[in-house]
Amino acid sequence: MSHPVHDKAGPDLTDYLAQAQAAFYVITGVWPLVSSSTFQKVTGPKVDVWLVKTAGVLITVVGAVLGLAGRRRRVTPEIALLAVGSAGGLTAIDVVYVAKRRISPIYLLDAVSELGLIALWAIAWRARKR
Repeated sequence: MSHPVHDKAGPDLTDYLAQAQAAFYVITGVWPLVSSSTFQKVTGPKVDVWLVKTAGVLITVVGAVLGLAGRRRRVTPEIALLAVGSAGGLTAIDVVYVAKRRISPIYLLDAVSELGLIALWAIAWRARKR
């Protein structure tokens, strides 16, 4: 027996947001797995390609979970935490390691995107509570 997560008959903003973040994460997560060379042309050379691929796998899995939850309209508080926590963690890594000059400043574009996702989750969750 299915237990609906929403009181509403149709999808809400959190469902769409989970799917949008999923698309972003799956695309950016798979990219270094399928073309490490183009990924490094944009983001700069990497010493430990295996680490980039590990991060890619994890980001892809997070994206897949978010996408499935959004599609099934089952965005629970745990799913929202996964979305916001992932975005926050990636933002922190981007900012800290750009500041330390370990990664290219191009990663600040990702940080801005991640902060945008966090803001959208705050808006979507607040709207859902009404």
